[in-house]
Amino acid sequence: MTFPPSPPLPDEPHAHALLRSMLLIRRFEEKCAELYTQQKIRGFLHLYIGEEAVAAGSIPVLEPQDSVVGTYREHGQALARGVPATTIMAEMYGKQEGCARGRGGSMHLFDAETRFYGGNAIVGGGLPLAVGFALAARMQGEDRVTACYFGDGAMAEGEFHESMNLAALWDLPVLFCCENNLYAMGTPLGIAHAETDLALRASSYGIPAWPVDGMDVLAVEDATRRAVQAIRGGGGPHFLEFRTYRFRPHSMFDPELYRSKEEVAEWKKRDPIRLLADRMREAGMLDDAGMEALEAEVAEEVDASVSFAEEGSWEPVEELTRFVYSEPEETP
Repeated sequence: MTFPPSPPLPDEPHAHALLRSMLLIRRFEEKCAELYTQQKIRGFLHLYIGEEAVAAGSIPVLEPQDSVVGTYREHGQALARGVPATTIMAEMYGKQEGCARGRGGSMHLFDAETRFYGGNAIVGGGLPLAVGFALAARMQGEDRVTACYFGDGAMAEGEFHESMNLAALWDLPVLFCCENNLYAMGTPLGIAHAETDLALRASSYGIPAWPVDGMDVLAVEDATRRAVQAIRGGGGPHFLEFRTYRFRPHSMFDPELYRSKEEVAEWKKRDPIRLLADRMREAGMLDDAGMEALEAEVAEEVDASVSFAEEGSWEPVEELTRFVYSEPEETP
């Protein structure tokens, strides 16, 4: 797998912001894994570790009025979008101070204020929603791009093809972001897809599509900026295939019998955090003291999120049917 040379480093404050974003996602998720083993977090838990460059590099390119539709592996996407770590962690705990009042948990983070409209536990389930958001923006005359994130496994689902077709047919302002980590749960890409060049497949709908080094946050940012500018300028839907890799199993229940330790170790040599940190060190933008200070700052934010969740409250039993059924309006 080869890619063009990485883009130049941005200015120092911007490079530090990218590094901090990826580090926050990594440490937040490591803490979630720890809390899961303590049964503080229950249900399903799908970690983003290894894929941080995709969220950290692409989501900040979007404007506040844009919409983001995530997957069930969406903690990093939510953090990159600006959803507070406190309310995310409270949601993981199932506390009513969570971003979805504790009713969604890990796979259903939601935050209307930041226009974060994912996760979605259904593989590919966010795709038609994203097309709907983009269609609404078009009909209302709003300058709004919708970015939709999904895995390579979603491209085997019928709604992927239906969504791509309608987006292309109606020339909608939507960015399809495929996080290709090579495995749909435990199924290797080559077993599930006859054509493994996913960007090539997407281009068959007449949509501009290209692969991106998903382990290089600068390449992700550059590709996303070009795609978003084109969409906002009336260029219609675009598709980016972020070729990335998850370092952890599919979920906390996954015995991970479908790939070798050697394969994982090889991919870890391209850890997105280390790739950027090494380049910053070479450019004189980062030293050991700076990295330690950044780690301490991130650790403080993660610890604060855990404290917030621990101190949160459970929803009263009498409230459990609220939002399940609509309340009938009283007639005069």
